Amino acid sequence: MRKPRFHVRGHVIATATVAALVTLAVPGCTAASDEARAPGAPTPGASAGSPAPSAAPTEPAPSPTPSYALSTAPRTIPAVREHIPARGPGWKPAPEARVVVAPGDEAALSDEGKLLAGELRMGYAESGEPRTGDVELSLGAKGSGPPESYTLAVNDGRVRITGPDEAGVFYGTRTLKQAVKSAGSAPEGTVRDGPAKPQRGLNLDIARKHFTPDWIEDRLREMADLKLNQLGLHFSDDQAFRIESDSHPEIVSTPHLTKAQVRAINALAARLHITVVPEIDSPGHLGAVLRAHPGLQLRDAQGRAVKGAVDISNPASAKLVDELLREYRPLFPGGAWHLGADEYQALVVRDPEASFPQLASAARQRYGPTARVQDLATGWLNDRADTVRPSGKALKAWNDGFFRGGVTSAAKDIQVEYWTGKEIGARPPLEYLREGRKVVNLNDEYLYYVLGQPNQFTYPTGKRIYEQWTPLVLRGTTPVPAQYADQILGGRLAIWSDLSGAQTQNQVAAGIRLPLAALSQKVWDARTPALPWTGFTALADRLDPPG
Repeated sequence: MRKPRFHVRGHVIATATVAALVTLAVPGCTAASDEARAPGAPTPGASAGSPAPSAAPTEPAPSPTPSYALSTAPRTIPAVREHIPARGPGWKPAPEARVVVAPGDEAALSDEGKLLAGELRMGYAESGEPRTGDVELSLGAKGSGPPESYTLAVNDGRVRITGPDEAGVFYGTRTLKQAVKSAGSAPEGTVRDGPAKPQRGLNLDIARKHFTPDWIEDRLREMADLKLNQLGLHFSDDQAFRIESDSHPEIVSTPHLTKAQVRAINALAARLHITVVPEIDSPGHLGAVLRAHPGLQLRDAQGRAVKGAVDISNPASAKLVDELLREYRPLFPGGAWHLGADEYQALVVRDPEASFPQLASAARQRYGPTARVQDLATGWLNDRADTVRPSGKALKAWNDGFFRGGVTSAAKDIQVEYWTGKEIGARPPLEYLREGRKVVNLNDEYLYYVLGQPNQFTYPTGKRIYEQWTPLVLRGTTPVPAQYADQILGGRLAIWSDLSGAQTQNQVAAGIRLPLAALSQKVWDARTPALPWTGFTALADRLDPPG
């Protein structure tokens, strides 16, 4: 039953009730008795002929005060982690209201403020004194909260969003935007929120299918509202090489992204607090490069070419790949780089040393008499890491590029991007975690959107991710022990364009909408969500209508 909208405070209710009872208990003081008395009649108790006494002053009737139920948390995806309820009208945009950036924070927060003002159709001001109805954005002291966290307070007709960094304030604006879109207003009270995992995002294969810049930018905006912060960009594979190159224009495919388009994508991503993580996969998946440089192709003992694989015993292979890495390093100013390293075909045969004697010989020459082909592949990965490392970027490689039992091992600072346990030589997740390695979850059982569904892949569903998957589920459906949670940095949904014509760009966007939303919930807060799946989909449809 809905509560009446009057008499907010308990003491107001009590005072009003007592006043009413007193009024009813005193004879001759009711409105009805006044009306019954004849005009000009003497007041009872006054002597005849004496002037009528002046009427005693009466207190005004209490004004009705609105009553508000205790507020509930705003309806957002991902859900906020903590909401402290309060009583009050909440907040909604008004024509005269503004987004105001606190003094001294203009340079840091102007992008966030202008974006929110445009989205909510409000004014924008820098260093203005907040007024009733305004939204104020400000940075807290460094270290005042975990990275990317924020506080959103709604009271006294205003909203104040603070955070220890720009990303946190930005995520607070996403919460406010979604609250207004889902319910028309932001509820009274305080939100304290922040992500469970530092890496949250989408991986996109533009090598095997060309995606237009506009489509990529639309995905960035979608990701930002879901508080996702990484876009992996796989732009080199056997089928094509999709970004303009000055050092090796002969390898570039048509169509492709120009460097100007990539800069625009990176600039938008930076404003939305998303890191674009480029990937030039090597030493496998280099077929597009090898078409222009066939002399670098790996051949087995019978002289047969190995698809997509460069000969890592040939110094010219390393020279070409390093030239590409150095060219693209400044094009991607974000803080991470993916080195690939998966599915090198020399290591998926039963006896690599017998099948590729030139690789075995090079391994022994570099690492000693007991070295094997896997050691040469590990050395390749470490060498490419050395090429990128001076940029200060975090380094990543696929899990099947890390090997057990070699005389050398991959550099400890390379993050393991765990996608499969199905490949030959792939190791279970616990082996990497027990080595102390940092791991990112791209579990192909839940998070692989492979166009055309080849090789027994099936399109992921948001429902399975939402109800069954957590970042601890790295391989198959079984989670690793919770003691390793801090080593798992997060997860990404991955679009792979194996059969590029199987879906259009629009079909891909529609297909990943709910899986991406479900992922965003589970990497922001791995706990069982409060909303059932049906409620989650209804909210998703309201926030981002399908089609």
